[in-house]
Amino acid sequence: MALQNQTHGGADIVGASRGGSRGPGPEVMAADTLDGDKVLSADGDDIGKIKDIMLDVRSGRIAYAVLSSGGFLGIGDKLLAIPWSALTLDVDRKCFLLDMPSESVKNAPGFDKDHWPSMADSTWATSIHQYYGREPYWGREDEFNVGDVTPGSSNAPEAGGVKL
Repeated sequence: MALQNQTHGGADIVGASRGGSRGPGPEVMAADTLDGDKVLSADGDDIGKIKDIMLDVRSGRIAYAVLSSGGFLGIGDKLLAIPWSALTLDVDRKCFLLDMPSESVKNAPGFDKDHWPSMADSTWATSIHQYYGREPYWGREDEFNVGDVTPGSSNAPEAGGVKL
């Protein structure tokens, strides 16, 4: 599968129907529309489903997708915090892709629903990003700089003919 993330810290998007939709998605979507989406490994195995999307409230960025893997009917599931940038949204197949073999996912550091890690702990977070081969999202503070637009000014961009 060998996917290369082309975005700056976010999930990449692939698929022929990517640009054909009107309204929300796939570039901007409600987080709850992704809950339950299947995740496939690099070798094509179904490795679980998206359980939660974790936001870094201070930066306004998506930090992790929590993957529920294994178990049966929600019992005995292993939860994995996967850096958002490690995922690729496949619009055509309506799933996420993780560029990692199933065996590596099975051996990934995880947790259970009653014992979540402190996701704000930088040591834990750095180790998770290293496991998935991703640069930590908090190390790229200036990548979303949109220039000097004064809030409420007439220099604000327009979208769809509506002044923002």
